[in-house]
Amino acid sequence: MAQDTPSTTPTLDRIAEPADLKTLSSRELATLAAEIRQELIGTVTQTGGHLGASLGTVELAIALHTVFASPTDKLVWDVGHQAYVHKLLTGRRDRFSTIRQEGGLSGFLSRDESEHDMFGAGHASTSISAGLGMAVAEARKSGSERGTVVSIIGDGALTGGMAFEGLNNAGHMDGVPFIVVLNDNEMSIAPNVGALSRYLDRVRTDTRYNRAKDELVERLDKLPQGDLLVELGKRMKDSFKEFIYHSMIWEELGFTYIGPVDGHNIPAVMEALRRARDLKDPVFVHIVTQKGRGYEPAKNDHERSHAVSATATPKPASAPPSPPKYQDVFADALIELAEDDDRVFGITAAMPGGTSLGRFGERFPDRFFDVGIAEQHAVTFAAGLATQGLRPVVGIYSTFLQRAFDQIIHDVCIQNLPVAFALDRAGFAGDDGRTHHGVFDLSYLRLIPNMTVMAPKDENELRHMVKTAIDHTSGPIAFRYPRGAGLGVPCDNTLHGLPIGKAEVLREGSDVALVGIGTTVLIAERAADRLAELGVNATVVNARFVKPLDETLLLELARTHAGVVTIEENTCAGGFGSAVLELFNREQVETPIRVAAVPDHFFEQASQNRLRDLAGIGIDTVVTHAKALAASPPVARHAEATSIQARPA
Repeated sequence: MAQDTPSTTPTLDRIAEPADLKTLSSRELATLAAEIRQELIGTVTQTGGHLGASLGTVELAIALHTVFASPTDKLVWDVGHQAYVHKLLTGRRDRFSTIRQEGGLSGFLSRDESEHDMFGAGHASTSISAGLGMAVAEARKSGSERGTVVSIIGDGALTGGMAFEGLNNAGHMDGVPFIVVLNDNEMSIAPNVGALSRYLDRVRTDTRYNRAKDELVERLDKLPQGDLLVELGKRMKDSFKEFIYHSMIWEELGFTYIGPVDGHNIPAVMEALRRARDLKDPVFVHIVTQKGRGYEPAKNDHERSHAVSATATPKPASAPPSPPKYQDVFADALIELAEDDDRVFGITAAMPGGTSLGRFGERFPDRFFDVGIAEQHAVTFAAGLATQGLRPVVGIYSTFLQRAFDQIIHDVCIQNLPVAFALDRAGFAGDDGRTHHGVFDLSYLRLIPNMTVMAPKDENELRHMVKTAIDHTSGPIAFRYPRGAGLGVPCDNTLHGLPIGKAEVLREGSDVALVGIGTTVLIAERAADRLAELGVNATVVNARFVKPLDETLLLELARTHAGVVTIEENTCAGGFGSAVLELFNREQVETPIRVAAVPDHFFEQASQNRLRDLAGIGIDTVVTHAKALAASPPVARHAEATSIQARPA
C-alpha cells in the first residue's frame, strides 16, 4: 500500500489556534517560521496579494501570539498588509488559498471574519487610535476579563498624521496599559548599539529601578537646590540616551521605549514583548524587520514585493500587446503637459508607483512630492501651491481621498483654488475588496460648491481630461478613472481641452436614452447593441461631466425619448443619477428615469466585471431597464422643453 506523502509543513499543521504556539519549543518556533514563509510564498504568488510586509512579520506574529492570548489580549494590526501570518495562526489556514478571491478570505482584517481580528482596516494609520480606545475599555475591566492591547503599525503607516494624533493622546493616559509595536522594515541595527540598548531596556523597565528613581527624585527635591540637581540629572540621562539611540521622540510623547529589537529573532522579540506587558503605562516597542524576507525576487525589487499579482496564463507570442494602464496614461499626459508648463506639479500620498506619478518624479524631481500616508496634508499642501499661481495635480486613489474630505471643502473649494484631483482606482477595485472600492467619489465631490467633476470613457479621453484640468484655472476640478488597463483605443497625438459641462452623443436613437459616465459608457454601448437585436432603438450618451451637467442635452433627451437610463459605477446616493433626477424634478420633467448605480451596500472582493453585475450596473440590468421604459405608455412631456437637435460635443 502506498504511503501518504509527508507534509512539508508539519509544525504549521499542528497550529489550529494561537494557544497551540505556547506548546512549541524555541527550535520548533523557528521551524514554524520557515514553514510559514513557504506557505506564504506558495499561496500568495498564485492568488496575488500583499506578500512583502507579511514575509517581514513572520517572527513578529509568532512572538505576539506566543506571548499574548488572543482574543482576550487584543492584537490590532494596522491595514492588514502585514497580517497574513496572523490569519494563518488564527484558524484560517484551511481557507488561506482563497485569500482575495470571491467568497474567500479578505486581503485585510475583518471583524466579520474572525474573533481574532480586532479592528477592520484597509486604510493605514488607524491601529493606534483604535487600540487606545480598546485599552481604555480594558482598563475598566477587572481580573481575568482584562486583556492587554497591542497595536502593530508599520513605519510607512506611521507617516500618517492620525498615527501621531493617537500617540500624542496615548502618551498622557496615566494608568492605561497600552503597547505600540513599530514594525520598522527600513532601519538596520548596529550590533553594538543593539546590545547596549537591550541592557538599558532591562534596567529602565525593571520595576525596582523605576521605584528607586521616583524615591531619589522625591528626596532630592527636599534638599536646597534639589530641583537643580534633579534637572541636571535628567539632562545628563537624556543626553546619554539620545547619544545611544534616537528614542527621545517616543519618551517625550510619554511612552517607555524598548528597542530596537531584531524582528527576526523570536526569543528577543518575545523578551521585549514580555517586558512591555509587565509595565502599566504606554510602551513603544521598536521591532526592525526585513520586508520580503525569504523571497528571492524581493531582493531586487525597490518595493520588496509589497504586492504581487496572481499567476496569469501566458499570452501567445502572436497576441497583441495589452492596452496601457489608465494610471500610466494619466502620468504620461501630465509629463507631456509639464514639459511646456513649469507651473505643473505632481503630488501623491505614498503611492508613486500605484498612481504612476513616480514617472513624473523621475522627469521632474523638483516638481514632484510624495508626502507619505498623509492625504489631508497632500490636499492642503496643493492648496498652498495653488495660491501662488502653480498648477498642482493631486494623484490619490479614490478610496484614500475620502480621508481628506474636509481639506477638499475647507482648504480648496471654499477658497475656489485651482487644484486638480486625479482619482485613481475609481469604481470597483476588484480583489482589494470593500475598503478599496472607489464608489463614493462622484457623490462626495459633486456635493461641494465650486467643484467640477468629470470621468473619461476611455484612455484617449483621459488624456484630454488631464489637459482640461490643467487649463481650468477658475476653480478646483477632479477626474476619476478605473484600475487596470484601458480599452485599447487609439490615442490622439495632440492634447486638447474639453468644453466644461458638455456631453457627447455617441449613437442617436429614438426609443430610450442610455447615459453613461466613465467606465459605464462602454456598458451603455453594448447594451444598445443588445437592444437593437430586440428592436429597441437606443441613444447612447457619454456624459463626461457629473458637475456641471449638460442640462440642455439631458432635457432634450427627456423630451424626445420614452425614458432615460443613467449608468454609473458609483453609489446610488447622491451620484450622477441623483443629479439627473434633481434636474428633472427642478424642471418638472415627467419622463421616467431609471438609475443604474451601486446600491447602498458594501461589496466584498471579486473581479471588476463580476462586481458590476452584482451591483446591478452590468449590461443585462441596463437592457432590462431600457426594455421596460420602451414598453411603458407615453407620458406628458414638459411643455417648455427646448427643441435642440442632438449633437456631438
